Amino acid sequence: MPGMQHWPTLMPGSEPHRFAGWLGMLCLLVAATVVPALATESTGTEATLSAAQWKSIQRVISQQRAALVAGDGAKAFGFATPGIQAEFGDAATFMTMVRTGYAPLLTARYVEFLEGAVIDGVVIQPLRLIDADNTVRVALYTMERQKSGIWRISGCRIAPSTVQAI
Repeated sequence: MPGMQHWPTLMPGSEPHRFAGWLGMLCLLVAATVVPALATESTGTEATLSAAQWKSIQRVISQQRAALVAGDGAKAFGFATPGIQAEFGDAATFMTMVRTGYAPLLTARYVEFLEGAVIDGVVIQPLRLIDADNTVRVALYTMERQKSGIWRISGCRIAPSTVQAI
């Protein structure tokens, strides 16, 4: 097409390909060093939590999942923040929402905590879920520390995946 600039093909071994590789590594380096610093500056909070805090967060998520799998809606509902509890009103409504929108939490044959992060002051704890058909998903829990010091679940999003476990 006239007037359209053609970009070189980035083939392995070509000079543009090597440049793109270095540029990608530079971007990753900047993201790994600058982004956490910016997140800390913008929120005024720590960019990381102590190992004990992460263990406490993981314990809350594990206990809620165990209650969900056991069908104990009242116990599972108790691990949610007051805001989530107010949104759903009662344990029965909460359990209906979990069964319809978060079935992988109930059906996963294997779960594993991944490394958590604090992003813009939001505490996120990922949980890898592997279903019976080997579908892999990641549940991204957002957590809030209550005035009493205990952690509660303020949200969860399940990210779809095309990855299959072996």
